[in-house]
Amino acid sequence: FFAQSSLTTHTQTRSVNESFKHMCFRYIGALGARVICDNIPGLVNKQRQLCQKYPDIMQSIGGGAKEWIRECQHQFRHHRWNCSALDRDHTVFGRVIQRSSREAAFVYAISSAGVVFAITRACSQGELKTCNCDPHKRGRASDERGEFDWGGCSDNINYGIKFAKAFVDAKERTVKDARALMNLHNNRCGRMAVKRFMKLECKCHGVSGSCTLRTCWLAMSDFRKTGDYLRKKYNSAIEVTMNQDGTGFTVANKDFRKATKNDLVYFENSPDYCVMDKAAGSLGTAGRVCNKTSRGTDGCEVMCCGRGYDTTHIKRITKCECKFKWCCAVECKDCEEAVDIHTCKAPKRAEWLDQT
Repeated sequence: FFAQSSLTTHTQTRSVNESFKHMCFRYIGALGARVICDNIPGLVNKQRQLCQKYPDIMQSIGGGAKEWIRECQHQFRHHRWNCSALDRDHTVFGRVIQRSSREAAFVYAISSAGVVFAITRACSQGELKTCNCDPHKRGRASDERGEFDWGGCSDNINYGIKFAKAFVDAKERTVKDARALMNLHNNRCGRMAVKRFMKLECKCHGVSGSCTLRTCWLAMSDFRKTGDYLRKKYNSAIEVTMNQDGTGFTVANKDFRKATKNDLVYFENSPDYCVMDKAAGSLGTAGRVCNKTSRGTDGCEVMCCGRGYDTTHIKRITKCECKFKWCCAVECKDCEEAVDIHTCKAPKRAEWLDQT
């Protein structure tokens, strides 16, 4: 969620920012926020000040990072690019985010959404000193079912969005280039995606739960909904160019519709991710498991980029012949079955060397 520019001078410092969020959060409590934050190179003053002032929020963000990384990997588990990290690279997504591609757009959006989600959840769970439940959800309100009383603990989504914007966007606002503008746009898409799926939850009161009276609160939906939504936005992401005055975007293809504030945007085409290409941030697909019978992106023909695949015969133990036993137990047998695992062949050495 830290900014990364396509310009070399900014890429190095922004790569450090990526390292920061994944390496130092776990140590922040033990070593002290000031020690950690003062010794992380590449942070702009705004980020360092927020890091030092709100160590509890930094810890929440660190824990939430695992969640959005898992979500990214879930969304792209059947694709050549699957959010895996490059070996010996300190950033979670390797160098893929140095290219201004639609993958970079998704990474910035999902990570920004993850920050909002983590902070908002921590607020509601009473883990932060500076916020708790949404203080504005008080009194009476109404929906299509009638009137209700605000009660419980509504998620303070506006606080999560406000802090995430201040912290995540701080780096981009020190740089005035096309990539910074792209990152700011996609960061906002991610933040607002979490708010889009806020839901009203209610508890009924009255005789036999008749719901003559209701107490309701606003809660975030499962993060999977945000991931699914942003994945659709990835599929329909719009290629843009910077306008002449450098303040906004113009569609690269005049036949396409104009990008809205809810669309992910990108500048560069994606690599094919077939072979390891350190410059492009591609791990390649050698050794990836593929589906022999599928014609989709997880199929061996597509996943292996036409290189073919190896088949390994293995035996695995599964639960079978399960029976319900009175009362309240299910007993199963352990059965052994033979299965074939298909993995993509590696490219020829000459082909691999051309890309590294």
